[in-house]
Amino acid sequence: MAQEEVTDRLGRQLRDLRISVTDRCNFRCPYCMPRERFGEDHTFLPRRAFLSFDEIEKVVRACIPLGLDKVRLTGGEPLLRPDLSDLVSRLSDLGIDIALTTNGSLLRRNAQALAEAGLKRVTISLDAIDEEVHQKMSDSSVTVSQILDGIEAAREVGLSPIKVNCVIRRGVNEEQATKLVNHFKGTGVIVRFIEFMDVGRTNGWTLGEVIPSRDLLNHLQKEFDLVPLESERSSDVAVRWGHSDGSGEIGLISSVSEPFCGDCVRARISADGRLFTCLFASGGHDLRALIHDTNGGGLTAAIAAIWQRRADRYSELRSEETSALPRIEMSYIGG
Repeated sequence: MAQEEVTDRLGRQLRDLRISVTDRCNFRCPYCMPRERFGEDHTFLPRRAFLSFDEIEKVVRACIPLGLDKVRLTGGEPLLRPDLSDLVSRLSDLGIDIALTTNGSLLRRNAQALAEAGLKRVTISLDAIDEEVHQKMSDSSVTVSQILDGIEAAREVGLSPIKVNCVIRRGVNEEQATKLVNHFKGTGVIVRFIEFMDVGRTNGWTLGEVIPSRDLLNHLQKEFDLVPLESERSSDVAVRWGHSDGSGEIGLISSVSEPFCGDCVRARISADGRLFTCLFASGGHDLRALIHDTNGGGLTAAIAAIWQRRADRYSELRSEETSALPRIEMSYIGG
């Protein structure tokens, strides 16, 4: 018998599950995996600790009776996980929406198989269109042209919509915003700008490096005639703006200056099977033993109980006190 949809202590439903399939990445973006912390000597999870595709499928199946309708595969860089299209196929067969977040560097070689497996949508992280700034933001040898080619591969196989996420950091890449909007205008690719967030403990975040979305919007409106668009769902994190001539849209994600905790319907599963109820969580709930419960009901009940106790709203409460709390690195649970 299907279990009723659950809500947390603030009345929020469980709709969106973000699953990290690996903690590894071929980029060293300073706001996520700074090289001084995630360099040659960093100890990543042993691969045997990763949830298998069978285990991930069991988690998703357990969440569907609770109201889940969307899964996003993340990392690290998820395309470093071999045979990811096999997992996409398994999850697609469950009848839920499957999306992927990637840095795009490996998308050209994987796009066709992912689309054939049932992937519908993809989000690519790209923080600059100028090569020098991109190298600084990604701290990698991957070029902008490689990522743009990956985006083109996604278009060729029919993934839609394609979104490009850009983290804006004051003094580093704010001048790239206009260039990115210009580059993707008229292509059908949606560019979204994300405020630099205090995720984890290693990215050197300071409030002074955050450019509020409203200031960025004011800057963009000097060059582009942008009109507001309606949200598709109340839980959508991006505020949408469209070019008045219909040539595309942009999004603004304001998790620092205008928090959206009240509408958050997302949970996260780490690569080693821990459930996190907030991107800024101090710890997670180990599901691995329950995943192997023979009838599956125990896993569904456990996830329901965890969600019903949830009261997270870190971004709305952000203060000197909350900033001192331990937090999990974004590369461990996905962005």
